[in-house]
Amino acid sequence: MTQSSEQETIWLTQDAHDKLVAELEELSGPVRQEIIGRISAARDEGDLKENGGYHAAKDEQGKLEARIRQIQEMLRRAEVGTPDNDGTVSPGMKVTIRWPGDTDTQSFLLGHREIEDDQLEVFSPQSPLGSAILGARVGETVTYEAPNGKELAVEIVEAEPHAG
Repeated sequence: MTQSSEQETIWLTQDAHDKLVAELEELSGPVRQEIIGRISAARDEGDLKENGGYHAAKDEQGKLEARIRQIQEMLRRAEVGTPDNDGTVSPGMKVTIRWPGDTDTQSFLLGHREIEDDQLEVFSPQSPLGSAILGARVGETVTYEAPNGKELAVEIVEAEPHAG
């Protein structure tokens, strides 16, 4: 991996990309203007030290600007589309795993948390399991350290591009 996972390309479905673009447009336009209007109106009321509406609007503005920067950064690093289907686990794949000695499997989407899928849980490639299976191939068993410190092993049963 590179120096920081935060600097890496993130995979997004076209739908997730479109939702982020729409959210950015809404936040950068009407929502930002509404908050600026509230700040201006509260400022016109006078003493800012005792003006709860002013401080609440300024806090909201700070959160809004942070979300705008976050979306801009995600879109800057985003890769939209479908990953290669060569049996190697990569972001954008529906991955099915099995714990050794167990017959049950678990499927999930390996991708960014901004991706919503009603059918699959989404695991980040930066999570302990996600980073352990990145680059693994179908049939391989990989180990990773769970958040509780326990060493776990999983077998990659299937890895295919997510169609959603």
